[in-house]
Amino acid sequence: MFFHKRSVILVGLMSALLVSAALAHAAGPRFSVSFPKSRSEKALDGRIFLLLSNDPSAEPRMQIDDSVRTQMMFGTDVDGMQPGQAVVMDDSANGYPIRSLRDVPPGEYYVQAVLHRYETFHRSDGHTVKLPMDRGEGQHWNIAPGNFYSTPRKITLGSSDGPVAIVLDQEIPPIPPPQDTKYIRHLKIQSALLTKFWGRPIYLSANVLVPEGFDSHPNVHFPVIISEDHFNADFGGFRTEPPDPNLKPDYSERFHISGYNRIQQEEAYKLYQQWIAPGFPRVVIAEINHANPYYDDSYAVNSANLGPYGDAIETELLPAIEKQFRGIGQGWARFAYGGSTGGWESLAVQVFYPDHYNGVFVACPDPVDFRAYTTINIYSDSNAFYMMGPHTKVAQPAMRDYLGRTLGTVQGMNQYELALGSHARSGEQFDIWQAVYG
Repeated sequence: MFFHKRSVILVGLMSALLVSAALAHAAGPRFSVSFPKSRSEKALDGRIFLLLSNDPSAEPRMQIDDSVRTQMMFGTDVDGMQPGQAVVMDDSANGYPIRSLRDVPPGEYYVQAVLHRYETFHRSDGHTVKLPMDRGEGQHWNIAPGNFYSTPRKITLGSSDGPVAIVLDQEIPPIPPPQDTKYIRHLKIQSALLTKFWGRPIYLSANVLVPEGFDSHPNVHFPVIISEDHFNADFGGFRTEPPDPNLKPDYSERFHISGYNRIQQEEAYKLYQQWIAPGFPRVVIAEINHANPYYDDSYAVNSANLGPYGDAIETELLPAIEKQFRGIGQGWARFAYGGSTGGWESLAVQVFYPDHYNGVFVACPDPVDFRAYTTINIYSDSNAFYMMGPHTKVAQPAMRDYLGRTLGTVQGMNQYELALGSHARSGEQFDIWQAVYG
């Protein structure tokens, strides 16, 4: 009788252990993330990213994108995270491309965590919001100055029941400002309009290419060309030195071209040679930067969520550019150009500020009609993620390569943005469209 009772007890204990192990496996791995007091003595708001990679060639934080080649990321919001406080990352975190930590296969991975810091804005429209302010990097969470991150390390998932402890022991340093040269100059202003709207100083800037003879002819005024584009840390595509003969050619997957880096240097040097030639038009080209808490640019228009960026650019930044770099300062002597986002912005400034420009040159603009919201027609499509048929469905494509092969889907892009940020705080494409159009 005693032996029988003991056997029953042992069987019960073994069953409980097996059930517990099964439940732990079903819940997936857990991670605890903290930052030391040496990094910050204050509580911080933001979003923690947990990054898993099986590719040792680079840090996991540098291997995340919305293509089929991405590694894994999981995100969760933190409010008032204290130094030393352990935030648990588990299967409740939004994941990409795998939705949940519970679905990550056991095995060896390189793990890293990042705290993408938010600040609180008390806006003039009465809203108080927490958002990641751009800090000179063009809204890229993985290189944003002030963000904390951990040293990558190799782990084995599936070998331990306890949470994996990660300490955010590193901080991304500030980005040094670009330096002026003979031809490339820089301008930065504080916008009164945007500062009032956001309740804290907001800046606009420009990378300016001045013409040959700019300094030797101080009384000459020039037409101004506005380059509408994403954020640019410095003026690109212009090079005063011949291509580097020792440059190792690389391969561009986007354009399916070998040695694309050399082509870039060759074309940049050709532009310089044309720029200084006697018969070339003497004009000023200004790349304008207007990164903001939602994206790396504002789409150069006024909007309820971003504030009066259109007016700030047109009435504050452009006059400052033309004053410092001797623009003619009249609409007939000013035009804009751009492609993709810059194409949309070029169209927008000509429509909303018709007297400011004498024409715009537009290439492949972002959607100007919701009948072509990427591959979605929001008026007639019943599903944004799939093309629906009577008996089947096909994923809506979002990106393709040079052969037309699908590299990403609309659903994948939105899952990526959901992992990056809740409440439209991803800093990516669909979220900025909604912020601008909303």
